[in-house]
Amino acid sequence: MDLAFIPSPSVGVVHLGPIPLRGYAFCIIIGVFVGVWLGNKRWVQRGGRSGTVADIAVWAVPFGLVGGRLYHVITTYEPYFGPNGHPLDAFKVWEGGLGIWGAVALGAVGAWIGCRRRGIPLPAYADALAPGLAIGQAIGRWGNWFNQELYGKPTDVPWALQISSDPAIGRIGGTYHPTFLYESLWCLGVAALVIWADKRFRLGHGRAFALYVAAYCAGRAWIEYMRVDEAHHILGLRLNVWTALLVFVLAIAYLVVSAKKAPGREAVVEPGAQLADGEGVDESGEGAKDADGATGAESAADAGATADAAAVKSSPTPGAGGTAQAEEPATSEKSAEPAKDEPAKDEPAGEKAEDAADAPAADAAKPAGSGSTKKS
Repeated sequence: MDLAFIPSPSVGVVHLGPIPLRGYAFCIIIGVFVGVWLGNKRWVQRGGRSGTVADIAVWAVPFGLVGGRLYHVITTYEPYFGPNGHPLDAFKVWEGGLGIWGAVALGAVGAWIGCRRRGIPLPAYADALAPGLAIGQAIGRWGNWFNQELYGKPTDVPWALQISSDPAIGRIGGTYHPTFLYESLWCLGVAALVIWADKRFRLGHGRAFALYVAAYCAGRAWIEYMRVDEAHHILGLRLNVWTALLVFVLAIAYLVVSAKKAPGREAVVEPGAQLADGEGVDESGEGAKDADGATGAESAADAGATADAAAVKSSPTPGAGGTAQAEEPATSEKSAEPAKDEPAKDEPAGEKAEDAADAPAADAAKPAGSGSTKKS
């Protein structure tokens, strides 16, 4: 007699009028939102703009869903294209059947498109998203619990999963290893590992994502080995076990090669993000600069200093004996008025001589720098 076990939900879907609310779909959606939320926080910490991760996810998520479904249908084609199969059932994603390998592969293609449109390096984006992907998978695995699928071998351990019988699909009731729970907990551990390693070793250029892939594959291999659902076998091992081993080797190889070719971490992950979020920048996200490379504020300060120097230069300065004077403006009446070659006809010659004699005295009485502003 089993003293303890994990019960399965009696139903995996609740109908709200004509609208079906499926637990599997809710787990996938919640996982996506949590993954994007955490990815956005990490992206901002790396120097990117808030919202960029979500913008690129608009491309990555649909591609990932299509890729995950394609992998499942191709590797488990009998229910859809085999004898007595139903091809239209291949589109019923809500009933379960998403292969993580296809989801990550085709999702990466969608992310590459989004990154290319934004001028962002894909490896940096993948590094920011890696822990969020693992947590999203941990949440999404609970969708298998709602559908009572992908469980392991029969067991009587206290944490065994109770499965109800369903003769229509050939499901036998009993208690089994909750492989969905094992994988969910493993993914949470992978997320914690990537976050720790990223802080400790400052992983960059796609190495945080490669660590996530390698760590996930290491757990998926032994968890997959415990499952009892139908699957194709190669040399006695399930297809997904071989896939996990192959991808694990590729991820480790990338870690080693990348560390040698591009050590360290990217200094800039999103061009213009830091300038656009700062102060004193123009609408293009870059500080306005003059021909000498100075910003607008620096140019204004230089212009003010030049004006002050000009004002000091034009002010009166006492010289030796008090005779030094500043240069008179070019608009002086003496320099502006044209020279007269002959005296006015109605002016007496005597008065002209007296005016000429008084002119030096009048000029001496003027303050330095004075002059008429009247223009000819």
